[in-house]
Amino acid sequence: MCGIAGFWHPNSQGKYDGPTALTRMTDAIVHRGPDDAGAWDNGAGLFLGHRRLAIVDLSSAGHQPMASPTGRYVIVFNGEIYNFQALRQTLDAAQQSPLPWRGHSDTEVMLAAFEHWGIQETLRRLVGMFALAVWDRTRETLTLARDRIGEKPLYYGLKKGTLLFASELQALEVHPGFDAEISRNSLALLLKYAYVPSPHSIYEGIHKLPPGTWIELDRAALDSGTMGAPQAYWELPTSQPESNASLSDAEAIDQLHELMRTTIRDQMVADVPLGAFLSGGIDSTLIVSLMQSLSAQKVKTFTIGFDNPGYNEAEHAKAVALHLGTEHTELYVSGTDALNVVPKLPDIYGEPFADSSQIPTYLVSQMARNHVTVSLSGDAGDELFGGYNRYQFLPNVWSKLSRVPGPARKLAARMIESASPNRWDSIANGLNPVTPARLRVRLPGEKLHKLAGVMRHDSASQMYDHVVSQWQNASDVVIGANLPGLASVGSGDFASWMMRQDTLTYLPDDILAKVDRAAMAVSLETRVPFLDHRIVEFASTLPMSLKIRNGSTKWILRQLLYRYVPRELIERPKMGFGIPLHDWLRGPLRAWAESLLDPQRLASEGYFAPGPIRAVWERHLRGQGNYQQQLWPVLMFQAWLDRKRAI
Repeated sequence: MCGIAGFWHPNSQGKYDGPTALTRMTDAIVHRGPDDAGAWDNGAGLFLGHRRLAIVDLSSAGHQPMASPTGRYVIVFNGEIYNFQALRQTLDAAQQSPLPWRGHSDTEVMLAAFEHWGIQETLRRLVGMFALAVWDRTRETLTLARDRIGEKPLYYGLKKGTLLFASELQALEVHPGFDAEISRNSLALLLKYAYVPSPHSIYEGIHKLPPGTWIELDRAALDSGTMGAPQAYWELPTSQPESNASLSDAEAIDQLHELMRTTIRDQMVADVPLGAFLSGGIDSTLIVSLMQSLSAQKVKTFTIGFDNPGYNEAEHAKAVALHLGTEHTELYVSGTDALNVVPKLPDIYGEPFADSSQIPTYLVSQMARNHVTVSLSGDAGDELFGGYNRYQFLPNVWSKLSRVPGPARKLAARMIESASPNRWDSIANGLNPVTPARLRVRLPGEKLHKLAGVMRHDSASQMYDHVVSQWQNASDVVIGANLPGLASVGSGDFASWMMRQDTLTYLPDDILAKVDRAAMAVSLETRVPFLDHRIVEFASTLPMSLKIRNGSTKWILRQLLYRYVPRELIERPKMGFGIPLHDWLRGPLRAWAESLLDPQRLASEGYFAPGPIRAVWERHLRGQGNYQQQLWPVLMFQAWLDRKRAI
């Protein structure tokens, strides 16, 4: 796990000092690789920089930038290739005699594969997470590529004839040729989704390379200022092969079991201490169960707890750890500990990012780093195997509401919204003595208002977009912004369509970005076994009945987990990885938020219309609802602006 940065400006001689510029870029991401630094240039304006967090082959044989055996290719690479040993054996077998390997790093194997198969064919053969830049001396081309699901980040853009690229925006910002305006469309997307989705970034002309793609650039592209579009080397399957559609329950569970065991065995290879995050939920418990079954030693597991019982999963994780026999470490953090992270968030994330679970994610990463250098994570189980409530709720609601005339739906929505969420909570609490336990829900007022929101829409895709949006009218809040149109569900299964949308957008740009930046801020490598592309492909082609059955989410994962852990240890309502942010904004964070949301400041900066933001802020302060999801993206952007001014 590392950080990469570089630039290419064939006509830069004399304009600035290239080696110094590259050093500034790699120094800006030293947290991604504190163990070593490397630099290379071709003598004609191309500079490749690397920061190394040594995981496999800790010797100097793993130093980057690294050249291929013949010297044709030079690479900087961030990530891990889990099948590098199998690729190495295949490459040796294809030669008259074994290749003269210098060490046993995955980078060296990848370079040899480029020489044997070419870059694009090698990308298709790789199993792993990666972002890379590789220079072809023969063709004088630079190729940028990113792993299939987007575990590792890669930003790039062409500014004044200079191609810039890096793992994080901070590295681009310190280059002397960097000059980019804030994208108002991207800002509106941030308010809408709490993250900026690929291929956009917060800056005009700076892009995120989409997952599963590569782009090749030559001097003509730089001279003309046109880079072309990235090309896909892998796509998420959409069809259901007959072999998977006809699997019996037992066959499907066995196949998943074998895939998971193979993947986790590969991902436990490291020359440094390794462990796993454990929340006690289905996904992380399954990962840890399989790790412990494959290990002769106790697996190191990590959990953080909170004093607030509504946000604390540490007791559940502790019970799972005791059952599995792991070497478990838990840390209870106070509200003050969590609040102390808030000022660090703009530096940790580089780009404005507003999933508030970023705070506990950083805290658990910080704690784990005191014990290990690599930690496996249970992320992606929800998107791949049907874990979110919306996969059941929205199809059921749409099947009923689509039969009701639009005017009647909208009238009912207005009636629901005529009472505040708090008022509905009071009504529900009053009815609790006569309400059956199975019909009681947490935060009924908030859920009713969400139902009212989706009732207003005329298509399934609009309903989905409503549920995943923080601001429903983000383009009205951001001055001068326009948002793209929505994709259509079409004639396919609504739940499958939502899962695909989440896998292509929410998963890489929210979940994986959150974990990558939080962990790499403390120089911790994270690995996500569910995102082995063979598991992703298997899950994508399973019938929905193996994912959601009789109201049970992630059905196939649960059946597999029952082979390792008793049902009673994991069968409980989904809690999520949250913090009481709504209370903090009314309490210890109020003064900080008030300064960032000052109407005069908002008006002078010219990005936001102050009226809608102030109205939401004041309703939140009065306790008329929980508006943290709308407020946090605005606050994270404002805090990021303050950081940008201080650079």
